Amino acid sequence: MLEDKDPIETREWLESLKSVMDSEGAERAAFIIGRLTEMAMDGGVRLPDAITTSYTNTIDPIDEKRMPGDLFIERRIRSMIRWNALAMVMRANQNDEGLGGHISSFSSSAMLYDIGFNYFFRGDGLGQPADLIYFQGHVAPGIYARSYLEGRISEDQLNNFRREVDGEGLSSYPHPWLMPDYWQFPTVSMGLGPIQAIYQAHVMKYLTKRELVDNSDRKVWGFLGDGECDEPESLGAISLAGREKLENLIFVVNCNLQRLDGPVRGNAKIVQELEGVFRGAGWNVIKVLWGRHWDPLLQRDKTGLLKKRMDEVCDGELQNYKANGGAYTREHFFGKYPELLELVKDLSDDDIMYLNRGGHDPYKVYAAYEQAMSHKGQPTVILAQTVKGYGMGAAGEAQNETHSLKKLDIESLKSFRTRFNIPFTDEQLQLQDMPYYRPDPQSTEMVYMRNRREELGGVLPKRQALATVLQVPPLESYKAQLKGSGERSISTTMAFVRILSTLTKDKSIGERIVPIVPDEARTFGMEGMFRQLGIYSSKGQNYTPHDSDQIMFYKEDEKGQILEEGINEAGATSAWIACGTSYSTNDFPLIPFYIFYSMFGFQRVMDLLWAAGDSQTRGFLLGATAGRTTLNGEGLQHQDGHSHLMAHMIPNCISYDPAYSYELAVIMQDGLRRMYEEGENVFYYITLMNENYQMPEIPAGVEQGILAGMYPLEKASDSSKRTVQLLGSGTILLEVRAAAEILRNEYNIDADVWSVTSVNELVREAQDCQRWNLLHPEETQRSPYITQMLAPADGPVVASSDYIKTHFNQLAPFVPQNFSVLGTDGYGRSDTRGKLRQFFEVDRHYVVLAALKALADEGDVEHAVVSAAMAKFGIDPAKPNPMTV
Repeated sequence: MLEDKDPIETREWLESLKSVMDSEGAERAAFIIGRLTEMAMDGGVRLPDAITTSYTNTIDPIDEKRMPGDLFIERRIRSMIRWNALAMVMRANQNDEGLGGHISSFSSSAMLYDIGFNYFFRGDGLGQPADLIYFQGHVAPGIYARSYLEGRISEDQLNNFRREVDGEGLSSYPHPWLMPDYWQFPTVSMGLGPIQAIYQAHVMKYLTKRELVDNSDRKVWGFLGDGECDEPESLGAISLAGREKLENLIFVVNCNLQRLDGPVRGNAKIVQELEGVFRGAGWNVIKVLWGRHWDPLLQRDKTGLLKKRMDEVCDGELQNYKANGGAYTREHFFGKYPELLELVKDLSDDDIMYLNRGGHDPYKVYAAYEQAMSHKGQPTVILAQTVKGYGMGAAGEAQNETHSLKKLDIESLKSFRTRFNIPFTDEQLQLQDMPYYRPDPQSTEMVYMRNRREELGGVLPKRQALATVLQVPPLESYKAQLKGSGERSISTTMAFVRILSTLTKDKSIGERIVPIVPDEARTFGMEGMFRQLGIYSSKGQNYTPHDSDQIMFYKEDEKGQILEEGINEAGATSAWIACGTSYSTNDFPLIPFYIFYSMFGFQRVMDLLWAAGDSQTRGFLLGATAGRTTLNGEGLQHQDGHSHLMAHMIPNCISYDPAYSYELAVIMQDGLRRMYEEGENVFYYITLMNENYQMPEIPAGVEQGILAGMYPLEKASDSSKRTVQLLGSGTILLEVRAAAEILRNEYNIDADVWSVTSVNELVREAQDCQRWNLLHPEETQRSPYITQMLAPADGPVVASSDYIKTHFNQLAPFVPQNFSVLGTDGYGRSDTRGKLRQFFEVDRHYVVLAALKALADEGDVEHAVVSAAMAKFGIDPAKPNPMTV
């Protein structure tokens, strides 16, 4: 702070402002401050970088909307929920110490959820879609405890918390894959809930603007922790929400001031930091810091010292006050100024201890939610100050180790029981299994609880698992791709864009197609869709684009169909998830196609894509410019040689690496059928290349082979004396076919050439056969598809792809012949495609060399032939391993 050189003048300004506030109200005062700010900026006066308010509640007590319900009944219900959440976790750990579970996060945020459930979270029973709630992952026990009181979850299920293998358990955190009728969104990988909530609200507005679904009176609630806000995904997209004016979005940040190991900002104030960040991003900020027991003190404080003390104290000390009790707080908080000690002289140490934080006060929380619901033109964030481990006393309240607390000692348990009026005796608490508490269904509390939810449209959380069945176009609709490109050379990326254009014109599903790009539409040849479909913008287009005189001008539109999310892969992926789960959240299936540089897909946003699998997302991911050598000029950071291995990690991700446009058409049509006609909970990852070559016509009868993962493309002559099996995928299939020609023409060696469209599908099917055989030892053993295809074939097998060797090597156990693999191991680099393929040892000459070496090892050619081939092709045996350079 600068020194005040003229305190008298300062006081005159402050008194003038106070006079305006007292006589004409806060709105008039805000207007004057705004005009003064404009004048200061015009005059070159530097203003604070981030605008924060004092460390007090945003809503003045006189402006608080009164909570209409029964405070005492609600407290009893909330106490039961707290108890059952604690009992569930304790029971789990009494029976098995290793199961774990979290009780502190819910203890601090129980009020935040309770007020929402009682007054604001709308279900789907009111003739409109339900609100969408992104629960903070660690509070799951509290949500289960509420559902137990509602009769939705049984005692047996509570007893099987974190015991899911036998089918009766409750998942540790929100997981739709494991509880498909209950949880909607996976949120416990911290940071993923907030960004998904933002893009969910964004997509809901997109649907409303396009007049596909009316989401105009519907909210998205995102609950997160203050420590979680340090994750880049938590705050990385808040500017989008502010820019798009997503008034349908409400964040509730549980500011218990603690992370897993200690304070979030021990030496500073996390609430003030978050206020500045959110306000700067265009959000409406509501701070709920102090409970109503502080209101009389603030009203009696005529010196302003109490607010001053609230402003200056750091979070580490705020934690200490709750951890060390009332006497400590009197000495260290109020004791700094004699006037404050005088202010609390009539309060006992216990009274001071129970001066409550705002996030534990139902009236304060209700007032904040009510204001957030009615606020227009901005998203709202509620910063609610709470105490981690609230109610656990000395065993865990505001302690650094609170996050990992799984159980209470008997004295702390008794204290907890007494504090929350749970009717159990000391003897009952000493049972091996802690008792649950659920009163009679016709008790006052249970009737009240049911009535509150009925008035709001039914129980939550609740997920719609079934979806509307769509009629997708038959394969014949893609005749342009099936008949090939003739003399023209095109890329599989171009073939995809043509298929996508065909789909957007389909009368049945065209309006449901959602093309999504981060910021590379022109790279992928999609700029023709700008004018055809329009780029979604909530504001339309308030300018004339410089290329407006061109056919493919940049067209933004309120009803635009394309989602172009800027240079933001995490945001585009979150939008894709929101669209891919629209069948559940909106009862309106969308068909999203997210196309991206393949290197910036799985590698960059794998955590979100894992969440997509958990969410049962349906749609297509298109990894364009895929492979380590097809994107030749961009270099190490751009060249993908491993995305298919990452796709293989997600159980419900179906991945393909097609070489030809007809393969792509068959795969996409079948994907649409499986996801949108059959309702399978899978999504597709398809790699595309930007290399142009002639696309052949589809051979007869290959469709099932394409989908299974491989099919014969060229067959060796029956009279051939020496034969090899050459497998190739993606763009490297062309090198394999060229190698087959060299072997025939120059070495009198024939080859069967196989197009491998999906190594991962072949591996999964083969491993499934292995598993079946293991479990059925006395029955006829099954043979994997790849084994069936290759078993009758002659000669060794050589496989080549634009991916690292591990990708194809997954097939080794299922190939009956001698099997060798070529791949692009090592870091990428810039050069021509030919040089790169030579460097990574996957070009046609290395395929020939590998085939000759395999035949030589089997005694069908002399090893000298292999050496001669190396000399002929200029292959240096002393060449460094690409892995090392």
